[in-house]
Amino acid sequence: MAARGAEHGEPVELVAEGQPVSITNPNKVFFPKLGLTKLDLANYYLAVGPALMRWIRNRPVLLERYPNGVGEKSFYQKRIPESAPSWLSTTTVMTINGTPSRALVINDLAHVLWAANMGVLGLHVWQYTADKPQWSDELRIDLDPSPGQTFDAIREAAMLTRLYFAERGITSYVKTTGSKGMHVYARVADGYDSFAVRAASVTVARELAREHPHLFTDQWWKELRDGKVFVDFNQNAPHKNVFGAWGVRARVGAQVSTPIEWDELMDVQPDELTMLTVPDRLADRGDPWEHMNDEPQDIAPLVEQFAEDLAAGIPDAPWPPVYPKMPNEAPRVQPSRAKKTE
Repeated sequence: MAARGAEHGEPVELVAEGQPVSITNPNKVFFPKLGLTKLDLANYYLAVGPALMRWIRNRPVLLERYPNGVGEKSFYQKRIPESAPSWLSTTTVMTINGTPSRALVINDLAHVLWAANMGVLGLHVWQYTADKPQWSDELRIDLDPSPGQTFDAIREAAMLTRLYFAERGITSYVKTTGSKGMHVYARVADGYDSFAVRAASVTVARELAREHPHLFTDQWWKELRDGKVFVDFNQNAPHKNVFGAWGVRARVGAQVSTPIEWDELMDVQPDELTMLTVPDRLADRGDPWEHMNDEPQDIAPLVEQFAEDLAAGIPDAPWPPVYPKMPNEAPRVQPSRAKKTE
């Protein structure tokens, strides 16, 4: 009888930032359509490592694990077991209901390789760094298409979001999600917690929907979105984590959530940005997010606008159902159901 795991090859040792990491079962196929293996995944992260670490270093992550690859059973893992290697960095994060968890902190590229070896296809990243958990330093505008919309609508939405920020003196960056939408990011200066950053994102959603009603909606309930691009402000809620830049999605084509330059927006084809193509693209073009951390942005005008709206009697936008009822929140009930109970 063959030794356990021998069919997938003997372990391969890779070294990342000076730390050896053993890739077990390196020949296990993770992407059957492309024939890409666990070792291919690890080597991809080595190839994009400097750009990835420039953005993700020192951030807690939630792990989306596919131990047997795309198309097989998966699960989310927030808690890192005590049996994990002693060199792994962790921190305590809180779940939405207030339960503490021991989460992985990506202190170096070796942590990413360790996650890849665990079958992770998706690092879902917290909105703060482990050394400053009190400050949410990313404003994330998630542009979510409605059914039937083309990617051209998302392109237009992203460009108008950039213009909105630029008119307010805020520098923004963009990436594909690895799926159907796009994410627009702004690095936020210290001093704003996640409640404030969410408030800022509610302002962005409302004003985009008001200025461009043909394209955007800020309606939380799907039945009210009417075929428009939804600006998902709740991706900035406390304890929310978002699929990270440079991450390989659990899709058959191994698509990557890829940072791009703004001048590429009208030409880029998201499904072509994959584990196979992104390393060469990065080597040729450089990192579009290289300078994101250089100039943190002040979002005070957006936060102040949210406060002015509250003072004018405009309630907070609905929160997701897993959160407790929040002060100043609009009724958290689906409109069609509310009408049935009237």
